[in-house]
Amino acid sequence: MEYAYIFIILACIFGFFMAWGIGANDVANAMGTSVGSGAVTIKHAIIIAAIFEFSGALLAGGEVTQTIRKGMIDTTSLAATPELLVFGMLAALLAAAVWLLVASYYGWPVSTTHSIVGAIVGFAAVGIGMEAVMWGKVGTIAMSWIISPLTAGVIAYVLFMSVQKLIIDTSDPFANAKRYVPFYIFLVGFIISLVTMFKGLKHVGLDLTTFQAYLFSVLIGIGMALISKYFINRIKHEPAEDKDFHYTNVEKVFAVLMIVTACAMAFAHGSNDVANAVGPIAAVVGIVESGGEIAAKSALPIWILLLGGIGIVVGLVTYGHRVIATIGTNITELTPSRGFAATLAAATTVVVASGTGMPISTTHTLVGGVLGVGLARGIGALNMRIIRTIFMSWVITLPAGAGLAIIFFFTLKGIFG
Repeated sequence: MEYAYIFIILACIFGFFMAWGIGANDVANAMGTSVGSGAVTIKHAIIIAAIFEFSGALLAGGEVTQTIRKGMIDTTSLAATPELLVFGMLAALLAAAVWLLVASYYGWPVSTTHSIVGAIVGFAAVGIGMEAVMWGKVGTIAMSWIISPLTAGVIAYVLFMSVQKLIIDTSDPFANAKRYVPFYIFLVGFIISLVTMFKGLKHVGLDLTTFQAYLFSVLIGIGMALISKYFINRIKHEPAEDKDFHYTNVEKVFAVLMIVTACAMAFAHGSNDVANAVGPIAAVVGIVESGGEIAAKSALPIWILLLGGIGIVVGLVTYGHRVIATIGTNITELTPSRGFAATLAAATTVVVASGTGMPISTTHTLVGGVLGVGLARGIGALNMRIIRTIFMSWVITLPAGAGLAIIFFFTLKGIFG
């Protein structure tokens, strides 16, 4: 292929830009509840995210990505013209990255998964032909817009109500917080471990059966509960601190839980969403290296995962604060106990979805979780203006990704075709 090296260099630049966008927008979602609830400072959130997102991307990001992202396009018609797929993947990366830049600038929490999916569908429909798009898949994704925030909202509502019943509305909330929070931490450990085991540790050489995955997840959950119990027992009750806000001491116990949840969410997110940036890079590199053959899967060199991991961290550090503010403080007022319910609900929804193979968005589930917690306190606790803006930005994401991808596709085709 002529221009082979130019394509690889472009794929790396666009892929890094896309990973930057994931860091600026999506990681900020994963950290927003922790910062908004006051459990961690923005500086600490960035450090936690950097470590856990990076390790999630590297350990569980998957060595073999379904290059043709999530089976969105039928590539059989492209055997004679592989360069079209290269242009398409480059256009999709750049389109999704540009849209994420715009969204992050305005502080809109949008879905990186849906940005890249919209972009791929856009170039495929126009560049290859309508019949090349697996429209059934697109339908499933559209359904997940409603299902994932709803599921997370319901789980968050139930979780927060359990916190109210078991801890907050009791005669000794502080003692009950110390008693029950380790159980919640067990839940967090168990669920996030499950996400990771199901999402993929195959490339690290761990191919676990379902039974083993559950067993390891239970053990990790118990381990985390015991460690956190040690830290929780060291928290002293300071009656003076409850003067302004009746539950300050209780929330200190939940802050421990929130930090655990934040680390867990960052890891799950890194393992899940780095694929949005590295999948298309792997596709381009695979086609160029094989001299134009389109494989259904292509090996993912570790340097591509590294590129994605570093891009995510840079995006979070440089631009993440805008979206963190939206999720953490603008939708509803969060405290550590509320933030925990929202984050765990989102993580649980991601597990359920991974099991059923539905490509959902971490963003949508998390916003759903925050809404659920807000509703548990009554509709007045929600900022409806911000919520309207967020929903609008979700609806625009697919067409924005598609439209930009079509423009970039024809530009690239014009330059190199």
